[in-house]
Amino acid sequence: MSSAPPTSSTLSNTHALPPRAWTPPLLIALTVVLHLIVLALLLAISQHWRVLLALLIGNHLLLCAAVLWPRGRWLGANLTRLPPVAAARGEIALTLDDGPDPEVTLQVLDLLDRHHAKVSFFCIAERARAHPELLREIVRRGHSVENHSDRHAHTFSFLGWRGTRREIAAAQDSLAQLAGQAPRFFRAPAGFRGPFVDPILARLGLRYVSWTRRGYDSVRGDADAVLRRLTQQLAAGDILLLHDGHPARTTAGVPVVLEVLPQLLRLIEARGLKLVSLPTAFAAEH
Repeated sequence: MSSAPPTSSTLSNTHALPPRAWTPPLLIALTVVLHLIVLALLLAISQHWRVLLALLIGNHLLLCAAVLWPRGRWLGANLTRLPPVAAARGEIALTLDDGPDPEVTLQVLDLLDRHHAKVSFFCIAERARAHPELLREIVRRGHSVENHSDRHAHTFSFLGWRGTRREIAAAQDSLAQLAGQAPRFFRAPAGFRGPFVDPILARLGLRYVSWTRRGYDSVRGDADAVLRRLTQQLAAGDILLLHDGHPARTTAGVPVVLEVLPQLLRLIEARGLKLVSLPTAFAAEH
């Protein structure tokens, strides 16, 4: 199957989610007001342009800090934990990014089956179009497919309105068509989201998710260190992050996720916790 994204003529509303109301977060609202004030002051007191420029530079540095803060809420709502009712039932969520991967994903699915665990896969649409059978297998085994952008571009957080919308909307359409169900959650590549993400998600009916903690298994080949990081203060309501795509490898050449996951699943069971997909956990809100 071609890895080309759907064109606007092929977009379908079959699996579309209802849009959500959007209110600008405080930082965005203040940014807009500041720019309007600076513009007005430039017309009135242009001789002080250096001071006004410094204000704008300071504002943009603050925006950059918000972009580089994956678990922050300055750019909009950010789900870092499951809702209290899910936590009260002893539920936690495991999310897997950057797949599907023809070498790793099926092995991850087999491990999850042995422990009757359900998780959420944040898939790159380009990879899903290249391996549609893997996406269907994820859904067939009872897991959810979520939106992790169309191409996982390293420049994602710097894209303008049109580029950001294309990355999210094209992925949403591809994943919905291939999986037979629309993703309900979105996570930005590397967790870095720009200021346009939140209003676009609202239009598409998506919610933004980061994590409670991650193991850095895409860059660290030490499975023990990854496991320790994931399980430190592990508690009901946590959202954990691993990678079935682009995983780091151990010194033996094994994808780290395949070394970590069996131990993680046993530990979760030993603590009396239950792994559920994000849609299952957040359905408890309604």
